[in-house]
Order: sequence, then structure tokens, then C-alpha cells
Amino acid sequence: MVSSSFNPRHLAGFFAQAAPAVISIGLVFVAWELYANHSGIKPTVLPPPSRVFEQAVLNRDALLDNAVPTIRATLIGFACSLSTAFALSMLVDFFQPLRRALFPVFIVSQTLPLVAIAPLVVLWFGFGLMPKIMLVALVTFFPMLVALVQGYEATEVEIGQMLRAMGAGRWRVFMLARLPSALPYFFAGLRISITYAVVGAIFAEYAGAAKGLGIYMLNAKNNFRPDLVLAAVGVSAALTLVLFGLTVLLQRLAMPWERAAGKGPQA
Repeated sequence: MVSSSFNPRHLAGFFAQAAPAVISIGLVFVAWELYANHSGIKPTVLPPPSRVFEQAVLNRDALLDNAVPTIRATLIGFACSLSTAFALSMLVDFFQPLRRALFPVFIVSQTLPLVAIAPLVVLWFGFGLMPKIMLVALVTFFPMLVALVQGYEATEVEIGQMLRAMGAGRWRVFMLARLPSALPYFFAGLRISITYAVVGAIFAEYAGAAKGLGIYMLNAKNNFRPDLVLAAVGVSAALTLVLFGLTVLLQRLAMPWERAAGKGPQA
């Protein structure tokens, strides 16, 4: 028996939306395959995607074994980043002078080159999980913080005035008006940040780690295996896409009224 919630039009709409992206990605891979096979460049220098896929399958156990620490560092670091951004956004919203005091520091933190900071953080905190969490948090918390603060400020003045006229305190105004107003901005910042999270974790591993996709890429590069480097890059890209898709799904669940109004996120 077919579920009453199944709607063929939704399925057709999904494929219609996904088709342009699938076609463009497919064309890129076809062009890559043709160029790699007919340009005269050795496969050991420029492997075609078919070779990269073949090596990814043959080395799937090693790739999976190294992907697990990267996923762990990404998720823990992003959770720390999310909680830090939310707590700081509330502080900045409740105590406006803090914004003028802290935002210059946050902006400066985003100007620091990761290529220079990552080895230092690994040097100071060792090769364990901590430096990876710190680097993931460093590169991901700022977009969410800015998005949340901007979302609070987008609250309609009349709503706040009405709640205060009804006797609501500042905390209640925040929970009933400012926080809901910030949700679209928050999810926009969340989607931006999640794309940086995996890169941050891999960069931290690249600077120094015992295991992970970053150290796997480094070893493959040192062994002149660009096919394995690209296979690890493919795993990293797939992981990022999965996390991005989860944020879109989370937004649809948290804000069903936007989907009903046709304002859902566009991937």
C-alpha cells in the first residue's frame, strides 16, 4: 500500500531541481576524463576520474579508517563552534557594549592565515583531538555569530513593542520575537559554516596528526599518488555534501512554514 504522504509531483520536482547540478557535474567529469586520456599527461601526474574511482574502491578500507577521525573532529569541533556562537550572540545582544569590544577581536581572528596558525596550534596542544576541535571552531563560529546577531536585529520593532506593552521582560522578548526572527539568518550561517568545518579538520590533520584524511592526503602526496590524494578529496567532498544536506533538512524540519510558503533553502 502506497503511503498517503507520497506525492509523485514532489518526486518529479526533486529530480527537476537536481538535474542541472547532476548534468553540470557530469560534464565536468567527462571533460576531465577526456583531457586526462588524450592530453598525453601521464596518469601518475593527472589521473582520470575513472582511475581515481577505481583506487578509491580498492583503498576503501584505508579511506574509511582515516575518514572516521576527520568526521569525529569535524562534528565535535562544529558542536563547540555552534554553542560558542550562540552563547556569544546572546551576550552581544543583551549587552550592546560587548559587541563593540568583542567584534574587532573576532574579525581579527578571521584574518589569521590558517596555514600559519594550524602548525602553531598543533605545536601548543599536541597531536590529539584538541587542536583539531579548536581549528574547526575557529573557522566556523564567525559566520554563525554574525548571522545570529544580524537576525536578532532584523526583528520587527512593532513585535517587541507589543510584547513589552503586554508586560514581557527582555528575556521573554528575546525568546518570543528576536530568536525566531534570527532563525533564517542562523540557518544561512550554518550552511556556510558547515562547508568550512571539514576543511578546517583536514587542515589541522595536515599540520600534524596520527590519522585522518589530512594525513592520508599528505602521505599519498609524498608517495607521488595523486589518484589517492584525489580519492581522499572525493571522500571529503562527499562528507561536506552530506553535512550540508543535513543542515537543509534540519531547516526544513525547524521551519516548516517556510517550505509551505515556498521559501525553503535553495541548494
